[in-house]
Amino acid sequence: MKFTSPRDRRSTRTMPQAGAPGFLWCLVGVMTVIELILSLSDWGVFGEQNLRWTAFSFGAFWQPVFAGTVPPIYPGQTALMFISHAFLHAGFAHLAMNSVVLLSLGKFISDQIGAARTLLILFLSAVAGAACFGLLSASPAPMIGSSGAVFGLIGLWQAMDFRMRRRAGLPLQPTLTAILGLIAANIALFVILSGGLAWQAHLGGWIVGWLSGQSFARR
Repeated sequence: MKFTSPRDRRSTRTMPQAGAPGFLWCLVGVMTVIELILSLSDWGVFGEQNLRWTAFSFGAFWQPVFAGTVPPIYPGQTALMFISHAFLHAGFAHLAMNSVVLLSLGKFISDQIGAARTLLILFLSAVAGAACFGLLSASPAPMIGSSGAVFGLIGLWQAMDFRMRRRAGLPLQPTLTAILGLIAANIALFVILSGGLAWQAHLGGWIVGWLSGQSFARR
């Protein structure tokens, strides 16, 4: 029989997990199930082939609904769409890109600040991303995807790096270069996708992450 000292037990509890924590896998799992159902419908495996559009109608973020120029189709849609849009994606490729960053960067963030604050930042970033899209975009198209929440993690990660470098007296240029690279990547994708990138949601999520890293989510 093996015994451990209190110090050993404390060390065990604070060791980083080998993989992404369960709550992140649950989020990815829910999004995957939703996308699987919608894709199977698209492929004609079951149900009507307009199921994806129905899901977008009810769950996507709609700027005209936000602006009040189009009435909501059910009570509470105006509020619910601020978070429901993050669970919908345009296909498995879209879902995979967001999920990879969510799991990898989310693991690092949760190791630093814990699951509760990580979930709070994901929630606030998704809401802020939708709000920013509603305020800065006039597009009548549905806005979907968890990239606003993902950019919240990116903003928090860069804020952590910025604070660490400033405390240690290290050059801030690598962090600033990374931010400029992120801006350049968004511009490039916006051009490649012919304006189909919701950069406003990315901006809103990133701002929340950055501000969180300077306030309640500081290490």
